[in-house]
Amino acid sequence: MAISMALHETATRINQFYRLTKPRVVSLIVFTAVIGMFMAVPGAVPLDILLLGTIGIALVAGAAAALNCLVEQKMDAVMARTKGRPLPQGKVSVPETLFFLMIVGGAGLFILYEWVNELTMWLTLGTFVGYAIIYTVILKPLTPQNIVIGGASGAMPPVLGWTAVTGEITSDALLLFLIIFAWTPPHFWALALYRKNEYASIGMPMLPVTHGDQFTKLQVLLYTVILCVVTFLPYVTQMSGMIYLVSSTILNGIFMYYAIEIYRNYSDQLAREAFRYSILYLALLFVALLVDHYFFF
Repeated sequence: MAISMALHETATRINQFYRLTKPRVVSLIVFTAVIGMFMAVPGAVPLDILLLGTIGIALVAGAAAALNCLVEQKMDAVMARTKGRPLPQGKVSVPETLFFLMIVGGAGLFILYEWVNELTMWLTLGTFVGYAIIYTVILKPLTPQNIVIGGASGAMPPVLGWTAVTGEITSDALLLFLIIFAWTPPHFWALALYRKNEYASIGMPMLPVTHGDQFTKLQVLLYTVILCVVTFLPYVTQMSGMIYLVSSTILNGIFMYYAIEIYRNYSDQLAREAFRYSILYLALLFVALLVDHYFFF
């Protein structure tokens, strides 16, 4: 009985630290990084690079998420969406979180430097600093354009995957970056619209709080148009073919429907649906890139 209880407590503690890494967010980051690896080569990705690159990027992303939780723990305790996280609940302490993120992040950077390549390690470190420091600490509480400027860090994973395999940044890798960069504002502002009161309560200058709902809805629509244009560039540059073109057209059509409806007939439920769809949209768009890439190989 005592051993069983000890094992249960250990598993619970491990789960709390795992939750600090925001696994759902990190899974999308890692997914797009892996797609970047496969898109970088015409054939198979070397297995050692695939495994070690994925692990290294995932560990550093998890460390960045943990630092984000640490910096925003007081705000997280107020918001319904985040008050159940380990730090606001007192499940882990500040020193434990600091130690955890340093060990995890350091391990990830070491793996990338030692067994992948130096460029990927430095780019991943830069992404960590951009997200956990520049975006979380500086931009997020300072400007309603935090999502636009900080989106550069969130758009880096496919570039990291690309450089892990090739050791260089190419125009095609930057196209993958541009897609996520354009996707970020309508994705997050849909969330901000139906969470506006919570952001206002903690003094976070999200766009609906500082500029109102109508302006934000217009920005969602305009950035969705930009996103749709950007997602056609892989076909225009012959990076991808008809499978991707058809898939992206369908996915963009649905995204545009949500953006137009948010602008014309807004409701919190519609914004929630748009936010959830935007996550599925990005995943399916990158799947289409991958399928198209190997279908024409």
